[in-house]
Amino acid sequence: MKNTQQITRAMKFVAAARLRRAQEAALAARPYANELSRVLRSTMGRIAEPQHPLLAKRPEERILALVLTGERGLAGAFNTNILRKAMEFFRANKAKKLSTVPVGKKGRDALRKAGFSILAEYVNVLAKVEFHTVREITSLVTDLYAKEQIDSVYVVFSEFKTVMTANLVVQKLLPVESISGEGEAGASQSDYIYEQPAEVLLDKLLPRYVETQILRAMLESSAAEHAARMTAMESATNNAGEVIEALTLHMNKVRQAAITKEIIEIVSGASYSA
Repeated sequence: MKNTQQITRAMKFVAAARLRRAQEAALAARPYANELSRVLRSTMGRIAEPQHPLLAKRPEERILALVLTGERGLAGAFNTNILRKAMEFFRANKAKKLSTVPVGKKGRDALRKAGFSILAEYVNVLAKVEFHTVREITSLVTDLYAKEQIDSVYVVFSEFKTVMTANLVVQKLLPVESISGEGEAGASQSDYIYEQPAEVLLDKLLPRYVETQILRAMLESSAAEHAARMTAMESATNNAGEVIEALTLHMNKVRQAAITKEIIEIVSGASYSA
């Protein structure tokens, strides 16, 4: 038990160090995502009828879900909660054709075992989120949607709130219907002067917006996983300490009982001899 406690304590410190870096990355991505949303809302507000393949709405008959889970276990209920949320989404849309792109080894294994159609898989990419991976995933989903091979794209992930809490999110990526971000939709109308036509900017901003949302989801999920692992390892370390105390107390009682028994036998033998 003492060896186990040493291992869980070391894993807690490792998770805490990784959490700090992941949290900084997630928080640093939020202002950029919010400002990009403001610019995109302003651009779309200047076009009477915005036209773009990523804005095209079709009946949702073929749904693609990006499921972001952890790469490893020992993170409490982190992976279980995300997979449960994903399964709830799949059950709610069981009448439709479902396909998935798991991001994370735990999700890949669970979805493959459940028999879902997997279009692509990305493992060992959340420990350190690389931009080229984000761009590859974005290119995959936007190409499938633009070619009308799928009708909508959702992402299921755990959004980092605090070390102790996370928020399970099912976010619709495509088609782009509502631009998420801080501020009112019309607050930034007069803040920008465009040198190019709004339609040209829209063609550039929409793919970048989807790319940013996927990047943000991956960074949030990475931070939430490290926070869950740190919390789980701290709890395991404390539990190991309680078990060690209980075992030590039991060992002392057993040893004391054995000593008392030997003393009684010695005294009884001496009395019998006398």
